[in-house]
Amino acid sequence: MGKSLYDGSAAARALYDEANRLLGWDLGQISFAGPEAALTETKVCQPALFVHGLAVVAALKEKGRLTEPAFGMGLSLGEVTALTAAGVFDFATGLRVVAERGRLMQLACEQSVGGMAALIGEERARVEELCREFGIEAANFNAPGQIIVSGEKARVDALVAAAKDRGLKRVMPLNVAGAYHSRLMEPARAAFAAYLEGVRFERPRHPVFSNTTGQIVAEPAQIREALVRQVVSSVRWEECMRNCAAAGATEFWECGPGGVLAGLARRTEKSWVVKSFAELADINA
Repeated sequence: MGKSLYDGSAAARALYDEANRLLGWDLGQISFAGPEAALTETKVCQPALFVHGLAVVAALKEKGRLTEPAFGMGLSLGEVTALTAAGVFDFATGLRVVAERGRLMQLACEQSVGGMAALIGEERARVEELCREFGIEAANFNAPGQIIVSGEKARVDALVAAAKDRGLKRVMPLNVAGAYHSRLMEPARAAFAAYLEGVRFERPRHPVFSNTTGQIVAEPAQIREALVRQVVSSVRWEECMRNCAAAGATEFWECGPGGVLAGLARRTEKSWVVKSFAELADINA
């Protein structure tokens, strides 16, 4: 991912080159060519997604497609990307924050046996009831009828096995390294909190919505607290989108690979205008 941005945008290429220098390993090469097993490691995947998202933003600005957005938000790791795009950190600081977040979450994954599953077509109240029954947690409220649960793998597997008997419409186990946004990430949360104490936060140039509440965060201390809490808290993405629309957003622009967020937006409200940008062809279209 991102190869066309590197080849066709000087602004994007500068970010990849800076990232390689800062990290001390070739993020660009793994992003562009893999292997996939390396790219999907949490400690690699998080910096790769961060740099790719900001490379898209840089290329959009370079091509005259984007000025200052009215609002920003990002799902999970993407929240750090959104905060960096809003000027809360410079690129180098944001990348260091993401790299440390990824490293700590990778360690937490290795110290536990976690799993996640997607529940499709269920109401929130029903999912919360199941979480209490099976001793797991709701990790992501992505869109109406799409909720991700997280916890000890054996407990998540028990829910998957019991899906038919419980009358659940569709339950899909996810191929992930651990139980993100659950209590199993507590070691990462604690260490990340300590790390962020040494990081300077600025007020964002435009409003940014927090995953933990779905509301705007503006004060540096509030942003720091939200980023720490997010590691073990549910991602309230549906609230982020709805509240952003209610605040006056007229279009949602997804900057990143896969078009997943665009799909969640359309699932939430079909009338919203949604555009996805992942490679240079999307920006030049």
